[in-house]
Amino acid sequence: MSEGEPSGLVERIAERIRGIGFSCTLCGDCCRGFPDDNNLVMVSPSEIRCLSETCLLARDEIAEPYPESIALADGTNLTLGWAIRRVQGECRFFRNGSCIVYESRPWICRTYPFMLDGETLLVFPCRGLGGSIGRKEALSLAGDLVSRKVAEDEEEEKIRKVLISPLPKVKGRLIIDSDGVTVL
Repeated sequence: MSEGEPSGLVERIAERIRGIGFSCTLCGDCCRGFPDDNNLVMVSPSEIRCLSETCLLARDEIAEPYPESIALADGTNLTLGWAIRRVQGECRFFRNGSCIVYESRPWICRTYPFMLDGETLLVFPCRGLGGSIGRKEALSLAGDLVSRKVAEDEEEEKIRKVLISPLPKVKGRLIIDSDGVTVL
């Protein structure tokens, strides 16, 4: 992401979104997942804390370790990060066709079906693509995308710092995130 021109970047992304078009249909597919999608919603420790405060739930009730891990020679398994817990394949916060934590939903949910790779806008399958979106909505979504990218970059940098530090010498699973190491 280039320094010094965030508002210009937001404007460019907003215009791209308007060119693509998007209007949420409230179908819930992104909460349930698609047949070829495992419906993982990655969340940072700060997002988990926000959801915990909103729902009065413990971390383990909100999130589960990302399912993929790296096996080390000493028998330790490293997992990088957390995903929203799913119940029968659906987001645990998707109830009766809607999100029960909508105001506190994670960045990935706020910005779906879009994501930034650097300054490149990526677009994922969604029934709402091609729909009408106004300038104000597009600017808001673009601003959220830029904020999400900044938050993700900060999270990655903190994880890198954890990974270069000595890890606990335990057999089992270590979850590495920006808060440090959780031993399961």
